[in-house]
Amino acid sequence: MTAGRTAALAVAAAVALLAAQTAHAHGFGARYDLPVPLSYFVAGAAAAVALSFVVVGVFVRSPGTGGAGYPVYRLTGRRWFDLTLGSRPVLLIARAASVLLLALIVATSLFGSHKPLENLSPVFIWIIWWVGAGFVSATVGNVWAAINPWRAVFEWAERALAPRGGFTPLQRYPRSWSLWPAVALFAAFAWVENVYAGAAVPANLGTIIVVYSVIQWTGMLFFGKDAWLRYGDPLSVLFGLFARFAVTEVRVTDARVRRRCELECGGVDCGPCFAAAAPARRGLYLRPPGAGLLRAEHVTTAAAVFVVVALSAVTFDGLKETPAWSAVHRALGPLDAQAVDTIGLFGVPGAFLCLYLAFSWAMGRMSGGAIDAGRAARAFVLSLIPIALAYHFAHYLALLLIQGQAIVPLASDPFGFGWDLFGSSDYRIDIGVINAEAAWFFSVAVIVVGHVAAVLIAHVAALREIPDHAAALRSQYPMLVLMVAYTAVSLWIISQPIIE
Repeated sequence: MTAGRTAALAVAAAVALLAAQTAHAHGFGARYDLPVPLSYFVAGAAAAVALSFVVVGVFVRSPGTGGAGYPVYRLTGRRWFDLTLGSRPVLLIARAASVLLLALIVATSLFGSHKPLENLSPVFIWIIWWVGAGFVSATVGNVWAAINPWRAVFEWAERALAPRGGFTPLQRYPRSWSLWPAVALFAAFAWVENVYAGAAVPANLGTIIVVYSVIQWTGMLFFGKDAWLRYGDPLSVLFGLFARFAVTEVRVTDARVRRRCELECGGVDCGPCFAAAAPARRGLYLRPPGAGLLRAEHVTTAAAVFVVVALSAVTFDGLKETPAWSAVHRALGPLDAQAVDTIGLFGVPGAFLCLYLAFSWAMGRMSGGAIDAGRAARAFVLSLIPIALAYHFAHYLALLLIQGQAIVPLASDPFGFGWDLFGSSDYRIDIGVINAEAAWFFSVAVIVVGHVAAVLIAHVAALREIPDHAAALRSQYPMLVLMVAYTAVSLWIISQPIIE
């Protein structure tokens, strides 16, 4: 059977299975009937992704100069930028505000009201920070790297206690560890967010933040702040991956500095390189969206696993709110809900990883043996990042815009003591800020755009790995099937009633 026929059968099967006709979203509280059956949306989205594959295959016939030849516009050095966003006082104020906010969150968690709706910490952590930081990272850039409060506190301690050269790491970060510590810690974070029943209890959140802080500062002390944040801290790794899609990057043009870097950064978005380079040879640049995912670089197995786990974790977050997952709970009645969700949280990434490896094997076969399964899995995994971002945007937009408004009254009464510091304690959430119809069409659009971007990135990676254009194009047939199928699954999940 030809690859094209296989793809067609996969699309037809997905359309047949996903023939539901209603959609709901976070916080609307009302049923929304789609203007046409869901199968039409799925078929249209799948056709758009497939058509993009044809267009990219015809017009993109070279990976460019290592994927680094995209146009950039230097912001640093422009007077208007250096006097505003690029000024040192602005950065210092932003970092100080970040540290003070962390201290406030810890204080409200441990000493404020025990009721989640009356305490600042649950809303800020799970909506404003977790959802909002992903949005900002993917659109603006890696702001988290600049204002990370744990890094800021560590650097202030370095200046105070070791002013001449900072803390000397107790040992070199083992290269064999790669991103495995970040994978393990992200799995723990995902379990807290998606499964742990006490995740919204302020006192529990305070304890988790304290434990996380100890892990971060211990890792920085042992291995150095730059190595730990690049390889061991799951949040820095995740937001850094999201920022690969953003329109800004920090770039060092000094080749000698790049060669001396121990982090294999290529001179882009690297703190040590930025610190070591002369001001004229470093700066903040604008670039086309997604260009950061086109760079030629070595992707480790641990990095590939991290990307797959991150994608599947956010997918499970949506899946567990569907009637289908409610049916799984009923079928596994003897197990409590937390046990069932734990099985799902780790089972979904495991199943997705196996599926991705199977498709990677198929890509190797379709390439005529030019690449093996392991190499294909590592080479093409960055193309999954736009898909993860698309689902993050689609799944969390309404949550951020509607439930996120709870931050307004909580800003006036963060501890739940009955204060009214800014006169906003009586604010009531406006659920009309976005309706279900707008959220649905936004979700469809962003999912399709994310998958189209993934097609382009995967094709560039294929041309880089496989010099023969025809073989490179054939190798992408299995990836096309995977992306079309995931487009269908994503739309199905987004369309399901929210049951929690």
